[in-house]
Amino acid sequence: MKVNQPIIDVIIPAFNEEQSIPLVIRDIPDIVRYVVVANNNSTDQTSQVAEKAGAVVVFEPQKGYGKACLTAMGWIKEQEVQPDIVVFLDGDYSDYPQQLTDLVNPILTQGADMVIGSRALGQKEKGSMTPPQIFGNWLATRMMRVMYGAKYSDLGPFRAIRWKSLLDLGMEDQNYGWTIEMQIKAHKNGLKSVEVPVDYKQRIGVSKVSGTVKGVFGAGYKIIFTIFKYW
Repeated sequence: MKVNQPIIDVIIPAFNEEQSIPLVIRDIPDIVRYVVVANNNSTDQTSQVAEKAGAVVVFEPQKGYGKACLTAMGWIKEQEVQPDIVVFLDGDYSDYPQQLTDLVNPILTQGADMVIGSRALGQKEKGSMTPPQIFGNWLATRMMRVMYGAKYSDLGPFRAIRWKSLLDLGMEDQNYGWTIEMQIKAHKNGLKSVEVPVDYKQRIGVSKVSGTVKGVFGAGYKIIFTIFKYW
């Protein structure tokens, strides 16, 4: 890292992603300091392959996307030098990690506090998002617009935020409501949020959310519950 370059850390919550996680880590630009993989009680070799690929691995036995993110944040808090920016990225290789530079650019050049990588604005590979995912994103963003006046086009997990701003949000959700909680709180706290287009491809392996009926309904319920919770 160059002198005076902002410190950027990446958080990747991961559950049984041994096939994809090394590819994700490989494609992350070298402007990043730490890649922190939160192993969410995986039963495969996720931890081992992530460490071999150069990531820091923390273990979170309690299942939950948000819980894994909170554990990774806890590790970062313990470091002597805190980051300027944190990027959240999924471990299934459905995103393009190379686009991380596009995500952090509005923070570095436009004074943005949070940047959402919008799949709705980018190019999606056929079949990369299921019909329930597409409808759920449309419904949730529409509800946020009507109820909060928050203009988002996606709940995309690929996002960047100033570290201090993230801590100030007081994130709590431990599972499917994590992304929408962050967006609602950012809006209510007056953070400057922007969206940039990101591309999306079919993930490696089967989704633990959109790939199961239980996951689809569980995520949908929690997202709607979270919208009303902070209203």
